[in-house]
Amino acid sequence: MDFSDSKRRLNVGCGRNIMPGWINLDIAALPGVDVVADLEKCASIPLPIESDSVDEFLLSHLIEHINNTLPLMQELHRVAKPNAQLVIRCPHGASDDAWEDPTHVRVFFAQSFGYFSQPYYWRADYGYRGDWQPARIIYAVEGRLYQGVNLETLGQQIATQRNIVREMIAELVAIKPIRQPLRELQTPPRLEIAYV
Repeated sequence: MDFSDSKRRLNVGCGRNIMPGWINLDIAALPGVDVVADLEKCASIPLPIESDSVDEFLLSHLIEHINNTLPLMQELHRVAKPNAQLVIRCPHGASDDAWEDPTHVRVFFAQSFGYFSQPYYWRADYGYRGDWQPARIIYAVEGRLYQGVNLETLGQQIATQRNIVREMIAELVAIKPIRQPLRELQTPPRLEIAYV
């Protein structure tokens, strides 16, 4: 299949959610899947995609199913163009959705996405060489329950109570070349609320 369009978008772990105009990647050769790859093996088997070739990524309810997230994120960084946009949709770690599904192998919180950037490794080198800057974290919450609650108050509730966030959406940007692992280079993402 020819993916020579001016803007290349990769739907990572698409499953049955085939998106027209996107390169649909999954472990299974389902109808509509363009690229078959095992995302758990990114440490040893590169994705069959050229370096510096993808503009935009979507990981929708995928990352919580991946044991080896750092090799995956490093490999996505390899195929990303500089400043490529990556969106991760997943359950918030303080929700029942994050824990009830037996195929979920890890949970994520807003601060988790910083570990896909280099500045978070100022204390120790674990061999990770990707650099995704978390730009924005969106908490999707029930509008009828939380409309009008300010971000600070809602943030305190999210930190101390379960099942407030229905879905977390993280927007990250590929930084190339990668930055130094320096604490002072850490930049927190912008936090926002979306009412559903």
